[in-house]
Amino acid sequence: MENINRKNNKKLNLQALLAPVALVILYVFFSVFGKNFFDVYTLKTILESSYYVGFMAFGVTFVIISGGIDLSLGSNMMCSALIGCYAFSKGGLPLWTGLLLCVAVGTLFGLLNGVMIAKFKLPPFIATLGTQMVTLGLGSIITNVQTQRFPTIGTANEWFKKAFYRCDLLGIKGFPIGAVYLFAAFFIAIFLLSKTKFGRYALAIGSNEEAARLSGVKTDNWKILIYTVCGLFCAIAGIFYAACYTTVIPGTGNGLEMNGITAVIIGGTSMAGGSGSIIGTMIGVFIMSVLKTGLSIGLQSQWQTFFTGVVVIGAVLLDQARIRAASRVRKN
Repeated sequence: MENINRKNNKKLNLQALLAPVALVILYVFFSVFGKNFFDVYTLKTILESSYYVGFMAFGVTFVIISGGIDLSLGSNMMCSALIGCYAFSKGGLPLWTGLLLCVAVGTLFGLLNGVMIAKFKLPPFIATLGTQMVTLGLGSIITNVQTQRFPTIGTANEWFKKAFYRCDLLGIKGFPIGAVYLFAAFFIAIFLLSKTKFGRYALAIGSNEEAARLSGVKTDNWKILIYTVCGLFCAIAGIFYAACYTTVIPGTGNGLEMNGITAVIIGGTSMAGGSGSIIGTMIGVFIMSVLKTGLSIGLQSQWQTFFTGVVVIGAVLLDQARIRAASRVRKN
C-alpha cells in the first residue's frame, strides 16, 4: 500500500513539473528553429502579449478553484474596454474617467455572474455563456458597431500608452511597463489565495461546497465575491489589451477566454476545483504567450488557431490525468 501511495505521489509531483519544463522546452524550441526569437525584442513581445491573458487568468483561477467556470472572460474584457473608450471619445469624459468606467463595467458583469450562479442557481457554464452573449451585443449596441481607438504616442493623452504599455524607464527605452503591473497583480493574487479567507474559502468550496456550507461558510456570498473579483481582473485586462493594441473592435472577444482558461489548466489548477496555484497560472500564461509569439513567426493565423486548440485539448487531458492520480492517492 505504501509503495502504491509513493508511486502515485511521485506521479503527481512529476505532473506538477510539466508546466515549467514545457515552458523551457517551448522557448528553446522556438529559439533554435525560429528567426530572431532569442533576442530582447521578442522577449518584450512575449511579455506584452501576456498582459491581458495574465489578468484574465489570475481572475479565473479563483473561479476554477471554487469549482466554477467563466466563459465571459474575453467578451467582458472587450465590452469593458469598448464602453470605457466610447465614454472618452464620444461622451467627452476625461480618459481616466473612461478607464474607471471600464473597471466598473467589468466588475458589474462579474457580480452579475456571481448572483446568477449563487442566488439563482444557474449552472456556471450557462450563466457565463449568457453573459458572454450579452457583453458581445452590448459593446456593439453602445458603440453603434464602431471601432474604438485609444490614444497613442504623440496625441493629447499619450500618457495612457506610457503608463500601461511602454515608457522610458531606468535608462531603458521602450521599457515594458505593463510587466510591472502584471507581476504586482501576480503577488496580490498569491496573497489573496494563500493568506486570506477569500482564498481559503474558494479552495474549500471547490473541494466540497456542501461541507463548507455545513461548517458555517456562507458559500453563496463568497461565490458572488469570487466572480466579482474575476470580473475586476477582466476589466483590468481590457485596459492592458487597449494599451497594447490600441484598437478595440465591437463584437470581438469571443474565444479569447480560452487563452486565460488554458493558461490556468496548464498551470496545474484542477477543473474539478479544490486545488491550484497562482504560480502555476503565471507559468501557464507565459507558455501561452511563448506559443502565440513563436507560432506567429512563419505560420498563417488558421494554423496558429489549430495548434492553440491542440494545446487546449492537451491541457484538459492533463488535468484529467491529474484528477485520476489524485483520486488513486486518496483511495489508497
